This record gives sequence, C-alpha cells and structure tokens, in this order.
Amino acid sequence: MRVVIAEDLLLLREGLKRLLTELGCTVVAAVDNPEALLEALERERPDLAIVDIRLPPTYRDEGLRAAIEARRRRPGTPILILSQYIEQAYVRELLADAAGGVGYLLKDRVGDVSELLTALRTVAAGGTVLDPEVTSGLLNRLGRTAALAGLTPREREVLGLMARGRSNSAIAADLVVTERAINKYINRIFSKLSLAPADSDHRRVIAVLRYLDAGGRSEPS
Repeated sequence: MRVVIAEDLLLLREGLKRLLTELGCTVVAAVDNPEALLEALERERPDLAIVDIRLPPTYRDEGLRAAIEARRRRPGTPILILSQYIEQAYVRELLADAAGGVGYLLKDRVGDVSELLTALRTVAAGGTVLDPEVTSGLLNRLGRTAALAGLTPREREVLGLMARGRSNSAIAADLVVTERAINKYINRIFSKLSLAPADSDHRRVIAVLRYLDAGGRSEPS
C-alpha cells in the first residue's frame, strides 16, 4: 500500500512513517502543510493519504480542507483523517460527497496497531471508518431522533458498527450472530431509511451520513 502522510509534528510524522513501513506500507511522501499534501497526492497518486486536520498556517482545519480539495480534484481519493479531538462537523463534511474511501480516527488510536491497520485497509478499499468514540457517543442519542426512531436497538447497533468500518462478517463476529442475520439487519436499515437498491457501498455511506445527521441534532428542550 502506497501512503502519503500530512502531519506537521515532526516526531509524529516520523513515528507514522516508521510504523507504516513496519506494517508493510510504502510511504511515498511525508509533508507538513496542505499545499505540499495536494502536490504529493497529484504527483504520487497513492493508495491512501493520512492527514492531520490541523495544519499550518492557522492550525484549524487546513488538513481537512486540503483533503476535501483532493477529493474534488480526484473523486474517491482515499483519505484517513487524524484528529486530537472528536469534531463531528468535520466528519460530516468529509463524508458529504458519499463516495466512500474516508476515515476519521483520534490520534490515540494510532497506538492500536491492529485497529489502525484495519482502518487503513478499509479506507484504501473504498470503505468508511469512524472512530469508536464518535459512534459510541452517537449511539446514546439515536433513540431520541426522528430520522432513525424506526430502527430497533439491534439495528442501531449494526449501523454503529457499519459507521466504524466493520464488514458484514466482522459485525457478525462482534455480535455473535450469523453473517446472514447481519445481511437481513442491513437490508432492513436501508429499507427504513428509504435507501433504494443501488451499489451497496454507496448505500452504506448514505446510511452513515443519516446516522451522523441524527446524532448531530440538538435535543429538544
């Protein structure tokens, strides 16, 4: 897997390079600013870009903006965003094109090599991965939102695992049920969210967007 890294902190950037190399990836560029990121993506056409949200000069959302621009220039460019904090608005904006191939992880998750490798492979393959802390926070609020009120607790659980990038077989293993049962749950989720039959990966991204929209709404006072 050919990877571009955009991270302004030298120690973390070098640490990521070493870790990814040990995992069998080839780091074709490691940069520290959004302009260099866009140039590297255009030049290298990697399998995946790992991007810090906060890059120079303002350290606010330059990394995210560069990632969105990269996907505008080349739709579907796989991007895994790293952040120090959960910033749900950024997650929603990154997923807005519904093309898949995106991920959002907290930097603390980098220390879990198995989880990081799964995320890399999922995003590079066109899937969607959200940090477990994002999905667990939203799951606690979904039952009180109109958009997803029709889902059963089990269906909401399955949707949360979909948002974390789990495959059907992985969801089945997590919930200790058959993959056939998971397929049925997912089809019911699509039906209840009025997602017409289409490419399954595309519908998964749309379902996750609905999930984010519902979790992001304010509670009634």
